[in-house]
Amino acid sequence: MTVHSDHTGVQIHETAVVDPRAVIGSGTSIWHFSHVMDGAKVGTNCVLGQNVMIAAGASVGKGVKIQNNVSVFRGVTLEDDVFCGPSMVFTNVLTPRAFVDRKSEFASARVCQGATIGANATIVCGNTIGKYAMVGAGSVVTKNVRSHALVLGSPAREVGWVSRTGEKLGDDLICPRTGEKYRHGDDGLERVE
Repeated sequence: MTVHSDHTGVQIHETAVVDPRAVIGSGTSIWHFSHVMDGAKVGTNCVLGQNVMIAAGASVGKGVKIQNNVSVFRGVTLEDDVFCGPSMVFTNVLTPRAFVDRKSEFASARVCQGATIGANATIVCGNTIGKYAMVGAGSVVTKNVRSHALVLGSPAREVGWVSRTGEKLGDDLICPRTGEKYRHGDDGLERVE
């Protein structure tokens, strides 16, 4: 792995392409065959796995981990500490056709702080994944996901709750790993301070 002089503090594999006007925070690692385009923003201490593409107009917060074969399109925002599993997909239009130019119709998607998206999941554009939510592998998200919700299936359905550390919560809403307590809030669960 080499460090490119124009992105000090960023580790960029020699096969990766990082355009000169991409903004990348220090401590970030970019692996084999990845491409970060001009106008993309990537925070500090991120890991971009093999064959990851970050488009112009995409925003990636700090501490984000994006596994292999993921494309983050214009209009997608990944807040801090998000995990994107291998080969998960963000769509950018609702009704794509190869012969119809819909670049002016790209819709946004937001993945809030600490959320996890499992391998091979699909996030349909126009939706938000709430804080610390967990999208199961292979699920297809067609509507907003509430904070701390665990969603599974196609289309993804809420099947339970997870803690900030990703542990499944029981009826008492107490994290078995940390003892943190949660309560129902306006948009899912919230931690009791």
